[in-house]
Amino acid sequence: MQRRERTRHLIELGGLVQKAGLVDLADDDRATIYGALLELVVKARSEAGDDTLALWKRRGRRAFDAEQAEQAERETGE
Repeated sequence: MQRRERTRHLIELGGLVQKAGLVDLADDDRATIYGALLELVVKARSEAGDDTLALWKRRGRRAFDAEQAEQAERETGE
């Protein structure tokens, strides 16, 4: 059961990479995507890391909320 949950979690994380547009931006080059993610980790571990993480969280929540509102609008408009 834990293995299945871990697999689902990893698939969801991959979906976020796709949803953020990183796959298309990097032309599906895994080395580029991995390098970008490593750069994010360096930035998050810097002196301003707490502020950076808070900013990323706000942006992500806004994007999720906008997507959810868009989805609800599509469903009610059909």
